[in-house]
Amino acid sequence: MYRTTDYEMNHLPDPVRQPEFYDGVVIKRAVAWVIDAVLVAALLVPVVIMTAFVGLFFLPFLWLMVSFVYRWVTISTGSATWGMRMMAIELRDADGDRLDGGMAFLHTAGYTLSVTTAIIQLASVLLMVTTERGQGLSDLALGTVMINKRG
Repeated sequence: MYRTTDYEMNHLPDPVRQPEFYDGVVIKRAVAWVIDAVLVAALLVPVVIMTAFVGLFFLPFLWLMVSFVYRWVTISTGSATWGMRMMAIELRDADGDRLDGGMAFLHTAGYTLSVTTAIIQLASVLLMVTTERGQGLSDLALGTVMINKRG
């Protein structure tokens, strides 16, 4: 099991001393992902219609583009997508702060890379289940964590 040192993440809640910040986050993250996928699909409908249905030929590419913009905008404005907000979880950087536009972009880019490559996505999900802070590959690379929203 990968254990992040206190030095690496000294501004974040400790999962041993403050487990309430991480309780149920992996499940909430999965449910938030489903909610976000439904929302992205709903956003795709008008895009496909506006392209006179030609967009159907490029649906995987359109899905990635709409998903990227949706995630980047929502994470940069509230440190969480709408699905994450519904599940009362949010992303924090290594200093414990909300993600700004640049970090949201990098996190979204990492997520997008992982969903386009099955082995990377599988590794990321396995890390979320096995790391003490429930971090995926993008989180480990950027020093971000998903926590239960603070009161």
